[in-house]
Order: sequence, then C-alpha cells, then structure tokens
Amino acid sequence: MESKKVTWLELFSDLLFVAAIATVTSVLIHVEDGEIPFSYILKFVLIFVPIWWSWVGQTLFTNRFGEDGLYHRLFMILQMIFALVMIASLSTDFDSYFLPFLIGYLGLRALTAIQYVIAAKVEMGAKQQVARYLGKYFWIGIIISLCAIFFDDTWRYVVLYLGIIVDIIVPMFGRKYLMHSPVDSEHLIERFSQFTTILFGEMLVSTIVIIQPHPGDWYNILYGALFFILIVSMGWQYFDNLDFKVNKTIRSTGQRIIYGHLFILMAISMLTIAVRVLFEEKMHITFIIWFIVIAMTMYVAATLFVFQVYRHAHAKLKKGHFMMLALLLVCFLAMLFIQASVLSNFFILVMMVLFFFIYTFISLK
Repeated sequence: MESKKVTWLELFSDLLFVAAIATVTSVLIHVEDGEIPFSYILKFVLIFVPIWWSWVGQTLFTNRFGEDGLYHRLFMILQMIFALVMIASLSTDFDSYFLPFLIGYLGLRALTAIQYVIAAKVEMGAKQQVARYLGKYFWIGIIISLCAIFFDDTWRYVVLYLGIIVDIIVPMFGRKYLMHSPVDSEHLIERFSQFTTILFGEMLVSTIVIIQPHPGDWYNILYGALFFILIVSMGWQYFDNLDFKVNKTIRSTGQRIIYGHLFILMAISMLTIAVRVLFEEKMHITFIIWFIVIAMTMYVAATLFVFQVYRHAHAKLKKGHFMMLALLLVCFLAMLFIQASVLSNFFILVMMVLFFFIYTFISLK
C-alpha cells in the first residue's frame, strides 16, 4: 500500500508548534544563584507536554483518516488559529495567561475529537471502531480539563493536567482497537522526523544568535563551531537511523514513536539551553553537569526506546553497545567528582560533542 504523503499544510502547522516549543524552552534560561530553579523546570515540562500532545493529536488523525481535501484543510486552519491563541499565552507568569492557554489547548483537542466523531460516521470496519473509540473517550479528558475554569490557584492546574493525562493514556487503553487499524508507520516516522528537523534548526539558529563572534574573537567562533558539530552529530545519529536502520513497514499502533519522541524533543530543548548557559557561564559546574547528564540520558534512552524495536533484525543493537553507552554516561557523570576549578565550560562542551559522536558511531555501526 502506498504511504500517505505529507501535505504543505501539515508542514506549515509544524512551524507554529516548533515556534511554541522554542518559546517554552526559553523558560529554562532563568538562572538564579547558579542554578535553574525547580519551579522553572516544572513549568517547562507542564507547558511542553500539552503543546506536544496537541500536535500529536492532529498528526495521528491525519495518519489514519486525513485526506488533503477542503474539509480537512478547514479543520487544520481552525486548529492553527487555536494554536496561535495558545502560543500567544505562553509565559512564565502562567496565572495571568491561564484562560487563553486553556482556550487554545481545548480548542485544538476538541477539533481533533470532532474529526474522529465525523470519521466514525463515514468509515467502516476496524477504522470505524478506532474512530468511534477515540472520538468518544477523548472527550473525557477534554471535559475534565474544561472543569479547571471552576477552580482557583493550584487546583485549576491539577484539574487541567488530570484531563491532559487522561487524554494521553486513552490510546494506551484502546490498543485492542488500534492494532486492528495500525498507523502508516512510514508517514508517522516522516512526520516526527520533519518536526524534529525544524526543532533542530530553530534551536541552532536561536543559539547561534547568542554566540555572536566579534572581530578576532576566536573563542566565540570555536564555541559556535563545536555547537554546530554537536547538532550535526545528533542529527546524523537520528536521521540515519530513520533512513537506514528502521523498518518502516512494521504494522503497529505507533505508540513507541509517539511517546518516545516526547522525551527526544524535550532532551533536544534541554541540551540547547545547556549549551547556551555554558557559553554565558552563569551556572555552577555541578548543576550544569547534572542537567546535561539528565538530558543526554533522556535523549539516548528515548532514541533507543523508539528505534530498537523498529530496527531491521540485523541492525538491532547488542548488549555490548548498551554497556558502552552506559559507560560513556558514567564517565561523564564522573566529572562531578573532579574539582570544579579543573573543569571549564568549554571542556564540558567538548565532552558533549565527543559523547554524541561516539553514540552516533555505535548506533549506526
């Protein structure tokens, strides 16, 4: 069966959501006493998840049911309007912008749920079961989140994210339906790879703007070059795995691809901020190393989680590869026990580049 083609409107929609992620990532720039406060890290996660899930929702509908017709385009354009409302409300002062954020998020999710309800009326067989199930149970999470308007202070966030959690786990409980109507793996992988490509580019540009070299300032130039090599190494590992190691004909629910990419995208954002604060030298060495190790571990674990099952049998990584990667992470963590005065931020960046270069070599061997 011919794979579904990605449309220009899907790519246009990606730009909005990547811009939203870039905005959310800026939350992590706040440094106090040499550390990123836990409250800002928490805000980063809490804002990142609904943005990711809003994009995933429409992408999955398009994967199974979407056709590039007038009806589908109108729904996507309406969703982009709600996405703009949500993006415009992104701020560290979340309380002041809670209502427009809620309207933007719920508008996006409601439009996706409505499309499933409509699909359930026109599809037949397994596809109809999938559309009926998702069109019915996605409303539970939407309604729970909507109830947040009746609460104040902390409780409204509890209710909002309770609804989001319910929304996210609905497909997990519906695997018996979803397996009878599997995703188009090639289209889904292509969509996530395109989104990741734009995110890589957005983060690269945003950081290079900060690292502006001055005449004769070779440190800035070398720092920017190393960051570019880091991004290239990560991209090489990610995209060559997709192009040459992954079997895109596997029939599945696509849940590994979907949920694994939440952590891949978050890790890319965290590593971008890590490079930026390394350059600005505003963080304590101990904190930044912990931050980098967590982000690198998240990225490695998530990419292995996504790719290992989809790899061709001859390309699957062996125990030795996993042990080598674990050893690399332990070596990086061992820097915490070295006197801070011995380490420099530039040296840490060099180690990050070396780590991802080796990871690329291992995963593509």
